[in-house]
Order: sequence, then structure tokens, then C-alpha cells
Amino acid sequence: MWRSALAGLLAAGLALAVGELVAGLSSRLTAPVISVGNRVVDAVPGSVKDFAIETFGTNDKKALLIGIYSVAAVFGLALGVIASRRWWLGAVGIGLFAAVGVWAAGQEVGAPVWAGLPSIVGALAGIAVLAVLLATIPGASHPTAVERLGVGGDAVEDPSDGPFARRGFLKASGAVVAVGAMAAIGGRWLQGRFSAAASRLAVTLPKPKEPVTPVPEGAAVDLEGISPFVTPNAGFYRIDTNLTVPQLAAEDWSLKITGMVDEELEFSYEDILGMDMIEERITMTCVSNEVGGGLVGTAEWLGVPLDHLLKDRAGIRKGADQIVGRAFDGFTTGFPVDTLDGRPAMLAVGMNGEPLPLVHGFPARIIVPGLYGFVSATKWLTEIELTTFADFDQYWVKRKWSDRGPIKTMARIDTPKGLGKVKAGPARIGGVAWAQTRGIEKVEVKLDDGEWTEAKLAAEDSTLTWRQWTYEFDAAPGRHQVTCRATDATGETQTEERAKPFPNGASGWHSVAFLVD
Repeated sequence: MWRSALAGLLAAGLALAVGELVAGLSSRLTAPVISVGNRVVDAVPGSVKDFAIETFGTNDKKALLIGIYSVAAVFGLALGVIASRRWWLGAVGIGLFAAVGVWAAGQEVGAPVWAGLPSIVGALAGIAVLAVLLATIPGASHPTAVERLGVGGDAVEDPSDGPFARRGFLKASGAVVAVGAMAAIGGRWLQGRFSAAASRLAVTLPKPKEPVTPVPEGAAVDLEGISPFVTPNAGFYRIDTNLTVPQLAAEDWSLKITGMVDEELEFSYEDILGMDMIEERITMTCVSNEVGGGLVGTAEWLGVPLDHLLKDRAGIRKGADQIVGRAFDGFTTGFPVDTLDGRPAMLAVGMNGEPLPLVHGFPARIIVPGLYGFVSATKWLTEIELTTFADFDQYWVKRKWSDRGPIKTMARIDTPKGLGKVKAGPARIGGVAWAQTRGIEKVEVKLDDGEWTEAKLAAEDSTLTWRQWTYEFDAAPGRHQVTCRATDATGETQTEERAKPFPNGASGWHSVAFLVD
């Protein structure tokens, strides 16, 4: 039985590998696993999304892919056992699995009529391999098995040795593994031809009209374990709905401005680079960030003011109250038109002095200070539409998330870490606090059951960025707990009430237990 199960597993694996290879033949094709994964991402409720991010963090996409491969493996194992008795049932099972891939591929935005080709060719290869492997197993059903008359004259399949039995199951399996590995590697290599990395490397960003000022003296605290004031690109969080990084070449990219505007416009990447640029240091926060979570970071963004593109160039018609950002794959965000007033919302093309990294939206994305990304931060942007909240619900609103996304006031402890060790004597606790567009007025710390005490705030950069803080204390041996809370410049102190991210962001005080020895 183990050989039959392994035969099914190898057939399923080869089908997926061949699907990868075929997908590499055209930029318009998607590997079956990715197509299915994209449909899973679209279908899961918000609670499942929160669980995935809370459990796996920014590795949630890897976890999903591992899950899909695991399901395919179990399916293949079961299929092999079933096929050893009636091989055609195994062929039908692979065909049904391929049908799911064909359907999923057809749901991709801009999918051609032949989008299901990787799944179809992969299934045919899988069926052929299953037949060959079964034919090497004595007593297993296979396509060349003959029928004989059984008890009562009924026709039954004769499980005789197959035509490939002499070659041996292990030799045939080894050949399948080798071919599958070459197909998978070849597919990934072929898909790499469509990478936008070369396009990004060829970009020379223009100088901003007013460069961002240096980080003020005293805004960055010298304390081991505290978050750097400006987050490096490689360490900046990534949360989106794409299992693979979209590859949009700058030379092929364009941005359309449509909807309730005086004049619909379309700009090339070169058009955008030719406009006056602004550069701003802005802290971004994901709505999925749990209390104390790491889905927050600060970067220096370069781009064109949305106010210029939408008001000065396109003209916003009376009655429009929502700005919708559309990504290449149909993903949408939506935020209020009045958000443009008084804050440097932008069409960003640069991040920390270089073109947007591929994972962060190259060629262009939207940045709006003070709003969670789920309502504003459209990466891989291709269209901006002016409409109304009454007429259109964006991607996450359709999934019952809030249609407004102001970032909540929050403080986080960076050091010490949970159950971290601190030496007895003079010690420091440190972290960051944010309330974008409002600013942080104070951070308070409570040790164990003591009173709230103000922490020392680092110098403020601007109300658009987070603020570092430290607290000095005399650490006594034993186990302790520290809690923090922030008050923004409007006088509002973050609530103690604990809430999950759904539907408009987490709330509560961050606490950390640590040990002093």
C-alpha cells in the first residue's frame, strides 16, 4: 500500500511542477498553486485573516502556501491508494483537482481564455505518471490491466503485473522526482524572466522640491533593543493580498484617474517622475497590528502630492467624497476626499532614498498619513477613481471591515522583550508611540501594581511619525511586569479596553513581563 500511496504523491507533485513550468511560458499565466491561493485569500473571513497574521506575522503567505502543498500531498497519498484498486478513479481525482486550478486561474484579473493551461497540462502529466508508477507495482490496477470473468460471470480487473514492473518502482519513482525537480526549477526560472527588478534598477529618482529635513537631534534614542527611528526597507512590514510579488515594469505602467473628475487623465511613469516631488517622513501602521505588534514602521517617502494630481490636474467634481485606489489585480482601497486637506497624502515612487522596492508597490503606491493601510495604502497602483461611499465599497469593506480607518493612539514596549532578562540595578525600558497627524503628548509607564509615571519622550520629528520613549528605574531581583499607555496631542489617552484588529484596529495597553537577576 505504501508504494501506491507514494505513487499518488509523486503524481500530484509532478502535476504541480509541470504546472509551474507551463506558467513560466507567459507572463499572463499563473501557477496553479498561486491561483488557488489567491482565491483562498479572497474568500477567507476577517477573523481567519487576523488569526493568520497574529500566528504567522509577515510569514502568513508562506504558511498558506505550505498549507496548500500539504493538502495536495494528502490528496495525492489518498488518491494513490484508491487508484491502486481502480486506477481510473485516480485519474478522475487528478482531473477534479485540475478543474479547481482551471477555475481559480480564470478568476485572475485579466486572465486569458487559456488561463487554465498550466492546470490542464499538469493534470495530464500527473495522470500519465500515476499510470506508469502503478504499472510497476505487482497487483495494482493500471490502464493496461485486462478484464477477466469473476464469480457469477461479472467482469473484474485483473491486477496482474504491469508492463513497467521490470523497471522497478524505485527506479521509476526516482525518474519522476528528477523530472519534477527540473520542471519546478525550470518553471521558476522562466517566471523570473518577467521580474520587474531590472526595470526598477534602471530608475533614477528626481530630487524633491523640498527634501525631508534630517531626523532632529534627540529624536532617535540610543538604547539597545528599541526600534530604529527610520525603518530600513528590508525590515519594513509587508501585508497585502498577493501570494507572489507583482512584477510591473515601469516602462509598461500607467496611472489612470477616473470617475467624478472634470477630466479623466492617464500618466506614464515618466510623466510622474517629471512632476514636482515632495519628500516626507511618515509612520505607517497596518490595521492588523495587534497590541504590541510589529506591523508598523517609519520611512522617508518620495512622491507627487495627491492634491496636485486630483484637484489641480483632474479636478474633483462636487459630491465626490471617496478616493478609490485600484491595484493591478483589482484590489481596492477607499478613503475620504477631505483627507487631502492639511496632510501630505501622495502617490509615492520612492522609499528611503531609492525606488519603491518590488514588495512595497513598485512602480507606485498611495501613502496617506494617519490612515491604516487597508483603506488607503494601495500598492502596485494602476488607477485612482473619484466616487462616493454610498456608491462603492472597497475590498475590505465588502468583508465587513470599517469604511473609515483613522489610526488609533498606541504605545509599544520594545525592550525588554517578553520574559527577557534585565540586570539588577539601574535599568531602562524603551519603546515607541504613535498617533499620526495628532502627535504624542506623553507616554506613561506602570511597573507591577505601582502608579502611572511619565516616561521620557525623545524629541518630536513631526506629528506624522512615531516618537521614541524611555523609562529609567531601579531593577530589583524577581519577576516584574511593565505596562505603557500614550496620550496624543488632543489630550486623548489610549483606552485600556482590549479589542482585536477587526473591524477598525486593535486597542488596549501593552504589557511585558520580564525577569531581573
